Amino acid sequence: MELKKNPRKDINKRSGLYFAFGLVLVMLLSYVALEWKTYDKTDIYANRFDVEDSIDEEAPIFQLQTPPPPPPPPVAPVKIEIAEDDSKIEETIIETTDTNQDNEIIDVDSIVVDEFIDDEPIPFSVIEHVPVFPGCENDKDKRACFNKMIQKHIVKNFRYPEIAQEMGIQGRVNIMFVIQKDGSIGQIQLRGPDKNLEKEAKRIIDKLPKMTPGKQRGTAVKVPFSIPINFKLQ
Repeated sequence: MELKKNPRKDINKRSGLYFAFGLVLVMLLSYVALEWKTYDKTDIYANRFDVEDSIDEEAPIFQLQTPPPPPPPPVAPVKIEIAEDDSKIEETIIETTDTNQDNEIIDVDSIVVDEFIDDEPIPFSVIEHVPVFPGCENDKDKRACFNKMIQKHIVKNFRYPEIAQEMGIQGRVNIMFVIQKDGSIGQIQLRGPDKNLEKEAKRIIDKLPKMTPGKQRGTAVKVPFSIPINFKLQ
């Protein structure tokens, strides 16, 4: 009697598919095991910086030169000589300084007058017309607008140095720069607790846009300005 197998009960029918599926699963698990990475738990630094709401501009100290005292008045002679009536006295003839037709006429156009240039910087707090930050042209209080735009510029460009975060360095960086007669920024001076913080502060100031220069009596002058930036870690 010949035994016949039921095709539905044949377990070897899909053995190739099962083998392929198992092989893919084993390769996937091996890849995940090889690529699995672990990291040490580290403290995440949350950093921020503070810009003082009210900026007190520190005016530079200027030393005024005291003029020398005037020379003492000439001392009158003690002895007065009286000449005799019959003695001959030589009189000194003083020529008149009045202009007449015989005098030489001076050509005014030929006189060269040297232009007086005042290169002394004028502090931001006392200058007549403060430098105008781009965007403050139509603002009535250009001084307050200038301070506001400076703070906005610092917030926009601020980045806490990574090396300073890792070393836990924080502190205050005092910055002083001069707005030149052409509106550019120059003569940047910095003082802070770390060179990395000073470098970041200088990078922010270097990005300041060109401004309309400050004016004193209608003439463009140099205007020094100072501002602190506080670097803090939390």
